[in-house]
Amino acid sequence: MLDALDLALATPGLIWVMAISVLAALVYGFAGFGSALIFMPLATIFLPPPLAIAAFSLSALASLFTVFPSAWKDADRKQTLMMVGMSLIFMPVGIYLLRIAPEVTIRMAVCVVTLITLAALLAGWKVPLRGGRKLQLGVGALAGITGGSTGLNGPPIILFNLGTDQPVAVTRGNLACFLTLNSLFMMPMMWVQGLVDARAFWLGVILLGPYALGGLIGVRLFRPEAASLYKAAAYILIGAAGVMGLPVWG
Repeated sequence: MLDALDLALATPGLIWVMAISVLAALVYGFAGFGSALIFMPLATIFLPPPLAIAAFSLSALASLFTVFPSAWKDADRKQTLMMVGMSLIFMPVGIYLLRIAPEVTIRMAVCVVTLITLAALLAGWKVPLRGGRKLQLGVGALAGITGGSTGLNGPPIILFNLGTDQPVAVTRGNLACFLTLNSLFMMPMMWVQGLVDARAFWLGVILLGPYALGGLIGVRLFRPEAASLYKAAAYILIGAAGVMGLPVWG
């Protein structure tokens, strides 16, 4: 076990991965979304995708203490829990795709999903809500597949929630609660399919501190009246991460 800790500490670019974790959690804290959209494209520059996804899912558990408590008060709990449940049912499908796909394909998929999500947000695209409960279940299922395969379970939920006319605090609460609760199950499901080892566990533990720090700062910065400013900052950082993480750069 200690050998695995040594391997985690010797991870090339670890200091950069820790800095990315702080930045991702900071955005998550004040915007309620965007952590994986920033972390995954940048972290996979230094880490194999399965390792990045597993470590991030563990480090994101810091949100249970930094972001989740306040978000839970504002969230539409029934809707959020229902979509989380549907996501967990389909997450193993995404993890299977992660297991069989080439690394460069996953890296490209991470960045493409990130940039498409950003483009949709900037275009002001709204999800048609006529599907009601069925639409919510479908969005949850899609989030499980994208989350398991790329670590990005947020985009379908982000587009769904930001496309509604809910108050900013409710939207932020829904997103933060969904993403945090999903992170509880990602690593165990990856372990079942043989994609998690002791090194991934220790790397996630190492990232807990930086992620918690970023989340605490972000929560302190959050002001409902400044929602447009937070969105703009999140969009800029997401766009930069999506472009920088493209495997075409080497």
